[in-house]
Amino acid sequence: MSDAPVILADEPGSFPHGVLAARHPALVRAVRDAFPYGPEQRHALDALLISATEGVIEPLGTEDDERWAAWGAHEYLGRSWFEVPFLWSESYFYRHLLEAVGYFGPGAWRGIDPFRPFKLAELDSPEADEELPALDRLTEQPAEEQARALLHGSLWGNRADLGFRLSAPGAAAKVSQLVADDGEVLWSLLPVDTVCLVADNAGRELIPDLLLLDHLLHHGQARRAVLHVKVYPYYISDAMTADVVDAVRRLTGAKGAAAGAGERLWAAMSDGRLTVRAHPFSCAPLPYADMPEDLRTEFTAVDLTIFKGDLNYRRLVGDRLHPPTTPFAEVTAYFPGPVAALRTLKSDVVVGLDADTEAALVAAEGQRWRTSGAHALVQVRP
Repeated sequence: MSDAPVILADEPGSFPHGVLAARHPALVRAVRDAFPYGPEQRHALDALLISATEGVIEPLGTEDDERWAAWGAHEYLGRSWFEVPFLWSESYFYRHLLEAVGYFGPGAWRGIDPFRPFKLAELDSPEADEELPALDRLTEQPAEEQARALLHGSLWGNRADLGFRLSAPGAAAKVSQLVADDGEVLWSLLPVDTVCLVADNAGRELIPDLLLLDHLLHHGQARRAVLHVKVYPYYISDAMTADVVDAVRRLTGAKGAAAGAGERLWAAMSDGRLTVRAHPFSCAPLPYADMPEDLRTEFTAVDLTIFKGDLNYRRLVGDRLHPPTTPFAEVTAYFPGPVAALRTLKSDVVVGLDADTEAALVAAEGQRWRTSGAHALVQVRP
């Protein structure tokens, strides 16, 4: 267990404080406006808005309270949202939001994803229309170059078009913003029998993840792929099974190489070469070091696990203020098998940097480099 301090949100002006004090209230208002919720849901959302900014952490009042008690609620109930671990506070906020809109209730709003309008807007945006044709040009490149471009497309998420356009202006600058790059180590681990990707966001950001898996399957770099998604709506845009289907449909409805990738992905899901998994721990407010045995068994059974995105990175290495030079291999030593992280930096957590890189970043940007989203990393522990 690391002795690095757990990240809290009690310091005004800090990134975590801003998430709880500004981002969460804005999200509550956006969700309230996105659906014609009835008086019961609207009242519950208004109450959550007050509780999350001025009140204390309260129980859910549902059968899920027992699970959350095991995840730490018995310790944090009655305390300020700002004074408990940031990862826990964020996660519990989203669970309360789902409770407020009736996602788990017996009524008509049961199972209605409150973030779906935002996800679909991303997936159907003009930017997505502009990005997908870039795949036609990418298929003209050698398979090895395609793979590297698709990896960077997945890494940078909604700026994936820069990854596809190998010769695009600014592509070299984008690569230079990698603060750690174990890409060659990652490629050295392939081919494998089974690769697992722990997904991050839905919409446009999920498409490059799926394209990367399609490439690995289509070019014999993996015989089988497993895609882990969230079991219920989480952190605004995190992907669930429905979002995977939406993204594959978006590809199959496109033209050219994108449509071909979509058709292959659809076939791979149908015949079991691509399996979608949604484990309850995917929405736990805990690091993966605390994963249950059945999930550990699943990860043990694959040859390479790739964690995508910022939240998954926080859970993989622990949501703590590690010294940035802490070795990635050290904080992931618990993980059962080779593990990689593809992550754009959008929170304070980071490990695996060399001292010169950290010093240069601090000199140029202070501590903003940790959260600006302008930097990324590819880290691997074979």
